[in-house]
Formats: sequence, C-alpha cells, structure tokens
Amino acid sequence: MNIDFKELANKYQTPYYVYDFDHITTQYESLKGAFKARKSLIAYAVKANSNLSVIKHLAQLGAGADCVSIGEVKRALKVGIVPYKIIFSGVGKIDSEIKEALELDILMINVESAAELNRVETIAKELDKKARISIRVNPNIDPQTHPYISTGLHENKFGVDIDTAKRMYIQCKNSDNLDPVGIHCHIGSQLTELTPIKESVKIVADLVRNLSALNIDLSFIDIGGGLGIVYDDEVLIDVNDYAQSVLETMFGLDITIVCEPGRSLVGNSGAFVSKVLYEKVNGSKRFIIVDGAMNDLIRPALYNASHKVEVLNDNKEFTDCNLVGPICESGDFFAKNIELPQTEHNDLVVLYSAGAYCFTMASNYNTRGKVAEIAIEDGKDRLIRKRETFEDIIALEEEFIK
Repeated sequence: MNIDFKELANKYQTPYYVYDFDHITTQYESLKGAFKARKSLIAYAVKANSNLSVIKHLAQLGAGADCVSIGEVKRALKVGIVPYKIIFSGVGKIDSEIKEALELDILMINVESAAELNRVETIAKELDKKARISIRVNPNIDPQTHPYISTGLHENKFGVDIDTAKRMYIQCKNSDNLDPVGIHCHIGSQLTELTPIKESVKIVADLVRNLSALNIDLSFIDIGGGLGIVYDDEVLIDVNDYAQSVLETMFGLDITIVCEPGRSLVGNSGAFVSKVLYEKVNGSKRFIIVDGAMNDLIRPALYNASHKVEVLNDNKEFTDCNLVGPICESGDFFAKNIELPQTEHNDLVVLYSAGAYCFTMASNYNTRGKVAEIAIEDGKDRLIRKRETFEDIIALEEEFIK
C-alpha cells in the first residue's frame, strides 16, 4: 500500500483505519469484467465494511447490495443504490424487517427456511403484496475454510436442503403472495479453492433446470461470494477462472448471475494503524502494548486470525513477542509469538488486510470510542467517519440517569 501512515497519524491521531478506494475500484471492475459475457449483478456484501462512503463508492461503480439487516438495506438506499439492486438475506429476519423490505420494494428477499417463507407469505398477504423471493440452498459442500465462516454444510445454520427447497418453490408457485424469482447459494467466506464453489453452483444450476420442468422459471441465480484475500501467503482464486467455472455449469440457462463479494472487494484495501505505548517483559515473555485493542479489531481474538504486521521504525533487531492492546482481557491481542523489532513509545504499528470484518465488528467495550476511518482516493485522504467521543458513547443513556 502506497500510503503515508505517519502523515495520517499526525493528521487524524491513532488508532485509525484507512482504505484505498482505488484498490476497491480495481477489485470491482476485475470481477464485473470477468462476467461480462452474461447478464450479471455484483451485489456488495455490506456486512464486510458498512461505512457509507465505502458503499457509495461501490454504488457509483454500478454495484448492488447484499444486506443482512434492514439497517444495511437502509444504508444502501441512503447512498443511492436503487431498490431493484438490493437483496435482503439473513437467517433470522424479524417481522418488522420483512414488512419494511416489502414496502421498500427491493429486488428480492432471500429466504433461509420453510418457517421464514411462511412468515414472508403471511406478511405479504397482510400488506396485499406479492413478495419477490429467492431460496437459499445448502448444497452440503465442504468449503475448506475456517469453521466459523463455513456456511455450506448441513451442520451449519444456513439455507435448506434440495428436497426442502423444491417443496418451498412449489409453495411459492401456488401462492398469491409469493413470487419465486431467484435461487441462492453461499458456502462460506475466505475461499481459496475453486472446486467446492464449482460443485455447489452445479448443484444449484441443476435444481434450476428441474424447477423449470415444473414451470417454475427463475430470473436470478445468486452464487454468493466468499472469494478469499491475502492475509499471509494465500494463493487466491483467479477471478476469470472463477467466472469461467461458474459459467460452465450454466449451459442452456437464460438467467442473470448475481455475485455477492464483500471481503474480496474491500479486505486488502484496508489497514489498521496503532501506536506503541510501551514494551514490557514478564519473565521471558516480551509484550508490545499499543493503543489499539480487540474492540477495534477483534478478528485475532475471535477467529485466531492472522494479519501481516509491520512496525514503522528502522530497528533491525527482531525478537519474539506478543502484540497486545490495553483492554482488560487476555484475549486482547493482535498477534502472538511473532518476530518484531524493538520499539519505542509512539512507533507506529500497521496491521494489513483490515478492510473487511474489522471496523464493522468494532464495539465500545471498556467504554472505548470507535476509531476514525479514512479514505485514500487519487492520492488524497479524507475522513469518512470521525473518531467517537465519550459524549457519543453515552448519548443514548444519559437522559435516563435517575
């Protein structure tokens, strides 16, 4: 990343997140171009990074939005994504969310269970509307990724099996308030193997053909997202190989392909920058304590995830250490048993590949304000979310003090 982290630290303080919008543009255009031979919609998975400026940037490139809450739907609409490019997914939608999604007339609601389909039908009937829906199929394919971000096996909570899906589509066909327009499959995140993706899409494409024989003709096949990024030394799936493997399974189908990338668009665009407070040694163990913490970036604590770490100083003496934050939890760490140089107070530490599932999972644990977010575009920086103050944190509580 060609970013002057020290200049940004002087201007915006630390910790902070910074995102390279030019990188996001490149990633989007590469994926969109890979599917240029077919009708396609790239629906950005908002949960990966829900900053309004990030979503707007992708909207201006032509992206739609894959949303997993009505809040994300509203974020997408607020920055100009049109309703017919918005998909509402998620395992547990509450009635008010379903109602609002129907009233907003978005492209489709992605249904994940027979029980949910019944709720959508009931609410659509109450509103005298016809709900456009897709059904998420669980193909029982091992995505070969971390178990916490695996979604395509029957042991996961997502989607329904093939037989259940068929029954649900027949229910839709016979309903006055359900319009089956799509089918969906997403087997997991941080995928680096092409074979599981191709196998799952083939299962779904075959189901589309079987449904057509029942006079249930779908307009959209949503192949999910999940393409991996580089955290350490991962070998990634080439987007052209990805597109070609998907297209090979769809012979004879006149259907729009929907893809839901999140991490692969924004993950490698981002960095989290913190500064060294001090070092300490407990027995033989060296700790570098920084001003960022697990409430800012929880992936290492939550998934034991790895981020490339760089200390911005000229010291060449590297020794083993743990990189930790100030929160009162042993789980408050960014890296363990890592070789890093000796540091001084105020040295900057950069964690790379922090554009996805980092700020969006931040909290106010220990009454710590969420950090600033910065965009870099055409070599210029701008603030896209200000640093939270103590007053921001307590704003929703203060009036209720007795």
